[in-house]
Amino acid sequence: MTDATSSRDEMEVVRRPRRWHIGVFLLPALVVYSAVMILPLLETLRLSFYNTVDGQYTFVGLDNFRVLFGDGRWASDFWNALKNNFIFFVIHMLVQNPIGIALAALLSLPKLRFTAFYRTAIFLPTLLSFVIVGFIWKLILSPIWGVSPYLMDLVGLKWMFAPWLGKPGSALIAVSLISVWQYVGIPMMLIYAALLNIPEEVIEAAECDGITGWAQFFKIKLPLVLPAIGIISILTFVGNFNAFDLVYTVQGALAGPDGSTDILGTLLYRTFFGFQLQLGDRSMGATIATVMFLIILAGVSLYLFVIQRRIRRYQF
Repeated sequence: MTDATSSRDEMEVVRRPRRWHIGVFLLPALVVYSAVMILPLLETLRLSFYNTVDGQYTFVGLDNFRVLFGDGRWASDFWNALKNNFIFFVIHMLVQNPIGIALAALLSLPKLRFTAFYRTAIFLPTLLSFVIVGFIWKLILSPIWGVSPYLMDLVGLKWMFAPWLGKPGSALIAVSLISVWQYVGIPMMLIYAALLNIPEEVIEAAECDGITGWAQFFKIKLPLVLPAIGIISILTFVGNFNAFDLVYTVQGALAGPDGSTDILGTLLYRTFFGFQLQLGDRSMGATIATVMFLIILAGVSLYLFVIQRRIRRYQF
């Protein structure tokens, strides 16, 4: 029995080697990620519970959140930014993602020529800097030196042109569509990859049943790529509620005109760092950042624990 026991112990040692090298390889990435993401996040959460009282930094609990939601000036700016952020997100969901799905469906057609060229041309704007994109579109849409009035005049639609970036009613929609133009290639490529991943046996079975063309796409392919659509939706949600750069480039830190393009990212920037005559307030800036984090956390949790479970049955 003693020999059998020792032999079994030796086999277990052989079967379960210590994979210490995994920790060594992961350590640099863990250190960098913690320094860049985890520690700033924890410090931001901590700052949201502190404020300056009588010249000293003091723990104030939830007072900063009461000011953000209860004070008239703060609440007005916050709810305006949250409303604009929600509109920004809805435009991306209703315009960017459906266009991306339609483009992916067209590119997946076996008889389509120059597919690689179309993929590259559509995806190329996502590689451009947001500064370049914002500056180019400001030039294009400018009523003074922009090319939009001239191009619209060529097709007889100059009467429709207006200074969209300068009107409160259209500025947010214009900025959102600029963002859609830049990032539509991301959902297109993800859906395109998901369509290519559908087994040929499924497509052949559908064709044997007489399901072809667009009917095949809506009845067979679209349900099978729902997991990819879900991932695109949550990425769009996170990206839009973290948005800042394009709005800042096109409309500036004040997100004009009259705050019509102000979103949570620009409000956080002005609050934390200050702008023009407005002094920076680290505590209130951290409070806004914490609320943004909680909104994104709630959306991601809803997707992971509710939506993903329902669409998992479509996965192969």
